[in-house]
Amino acid sequence: MPYAKLFRSRWAALLWAGGILWSAVAFVGVTPDKQAVAANATTDTDVTGTAVDANDLAVLANAMSAN
Repeated sequence: MPYAKLFRSRWAALLWAGGILWSAVAFVGVTPDKQAVAANATTDTDVTGTAVDANDLAVLANAMSAN
């Protein structure tokens, strides 16, 4: 295993893991875009872009409870 020597030292392993987490946060980001959150908060839509209302949710709840 090429990383065997790395994990003999707790500090080296901690720094390595910190680098992995840092690169993940840099790639993905910490918080979602505020404009995207605001746009989705006003109207709920399904995957086709059609607005979802209370009747649609009731149908879905009925279908989920039928199992």
